[in-house]
Amino acid sequence: MKKLDIGNSNFKRIIENDNYYVDKSLLIQEVIDTQKQVLLIPRPRRFGKTMNLLMLKYFFEKDHPENEKLFTGLKIWKAEKEILEKRGKYPVIYLSFKDAKANNWEECFELLVFEIANLFEIHRYLIETPLLSENQKFLYEKILSRNAKKTDYQNSLKQLSEYLHRYHKEQVVILVDEYDTPIQSGYKKFYEDVISFMRNLLSGAFKDNLYLYKGVITGILRVSRESIFTGLNNIGVYTILDHHFSDKFGFTETEVKQILTDLNVPTEYEQIKKWYDGYTMGKTQDIYNPWSILNYAVDYETGFKPYWVNTSSDELLKERIRQKDSIDAREDILKLINDEPIIKEINENFIFLELNVKKNLIWTLLLFSGYLTTNKKLDIIKYELKIPNYEIKFVFQNIILDWFEVEVKIIRTLLEDTANSLVNNQLDKFAFGFKKIIGDTFSYYDTDGEPEKVYHSYVLGLMAILCDDYVIRSNRESGEGRYDILLIPHDKSKNGVVVEIKQIEKKKRESEKKLGERIQKELKSALSQIEENQYYKELVEHRVVNIIKVPIVFLGKTAYL
Repeated sequence: MKKLDIGNSNFKRIIENDNYYVDKSLLIQEVIDTQKQVLLIPRPRRFGKTMNLLMLKYFFEKDHPENEKLFTGLKIWKAEKEILEKRGKYPVIYLSFKDAKANNWEECFELLVFEIANLFEIHRYLIETPLLSENQKFLYEKILSRNAKKTDYQNSLKQLSEYLHRYHKEQVVILVDEYDTPIQSGYKKFYEDVISFMRNLLSGAFKDNLYLYKGVITGILRVSRESIFTGLNNIGVYTILDHHFSDKFGFTETEVKQILTDLNVPTEYEQIKKWYDGYTMGKTQDIYNPWSILNYAVDYETGFKPYWVNTSSDELLKERIRQKDSIDAREDILKLINDEPIIKEINENFIFLELNVKKNLIWTLLLFSGYLTTNKKLDIIKYELKIPNYEIKFVFQNIILDWFEVEVKIIRTLLEDTANSLVNNQLDKFAFGFKKIIGDTFSYYDTDGEPEKVYHSYVLGLMAILCDDYVIRSNRESGEGRYDILLIPHDKSKNGVVVEIKQIEKKKRESEKKLGERIQKELKSALSQIEENQYYKELVEHRVVNIIKVPIVFLGKTAYL
């Protein structure tokens, strides 16, 4: 049985070591057949971008006849003659920016220069030929020693492609991996510097480059054409929303079933599907997260885990959730956790600086980063979005709970005890815990403007801890009206819960006695509303027998139950 080489993205090493490989070699034919000269293919982190790009490198690379044996057993070897004739024909420029992450522009620039200098080192043989002038050799040496000017580095890919063309008498293939890593790293601190550098570097390589045969660029996001791909008319952009390359990144259902068979993984398939399936890429449904599948396959005895976390996007999501004006975003996330799709406009031309102004761009970021997937296309830019699988749901749940614990300063055990006392019908204990949570933390909120929305969002957030055992519904039609919150247990023998929230204001010169009477009246009114409007009807339809009805009245930032 072949073994996996987890964490190794080097296609050549995997094939030469006879490690287990999921054959994505028909990507080569699709790249060749695509009529655009330059291809930008954004995909989520750990979805096979680097391995695929290195596969392209070893296929096209000239003067390496030993690479032929890498492909003889793969699907591409059955392609037509005109495809196979491209093998070993072109000089290749391969550049990865996956490690170009820094806290300031000076450090980021050094990392970019380091990668470019290493690239020039690979092709050092060029300066030993008479094809370069003395000035060109001098500049080549300066790039190698990392002492060239910024403009020289910006023009480096274009210059190198010209030199390679002179030497090999063939056009050049340029492959750039993780082009947006330095941009994501610098979007808050040195965005203009990194955008300017990358724009000039990539434009030089791909715009009107007479020496270019094909270019392929990978990353996570399609950074706006205006900010980085200015005037690049020969580029084709193929995001996760497009049909091209839809089955070439991530594993298809057929591939996953074969992996489980080949590696003798005994787990029930539906459980694996629940945890790691769920992505839609263009026309292809049921795409699995490859990183998670492979990690689970080699360590299935320890059970299911969330192997995949995209730390940069994760931080942006946490930041958005922390903001006090993010009530709508938190409510949308809670809907997603409860397997309810949300409808959002997706802007494929992503501009990082607009994240702070256009709050809804977070959904574009989450979709392209792999936290969400499309459920349905509604019009040109509007999509129904959902969480793809349980692994990602776990990440979202923890982000919400971390927000409560870190930002709103609620101890997680208090959250757990309070939520569990509700579903166990220990209403006195629930009331005690809930009032403590509200009293200790509700000053975090500004309840001016839309107080009921704030209260509703807060209680929903508290319920997020129950998502494993309950479906949590919010503001849905049931019976004769709309309930506020409904908890539907997966196990029908457990208690279902209906919550109705009311909000009142203290009247001028109102005595404490009168106020107390009015609060009790509102509590009874909320309970009557549940009964009269049959807000529990959905629970009955789900065959839940035991139903807990909970009225909550908010007076300012004080809760009464």
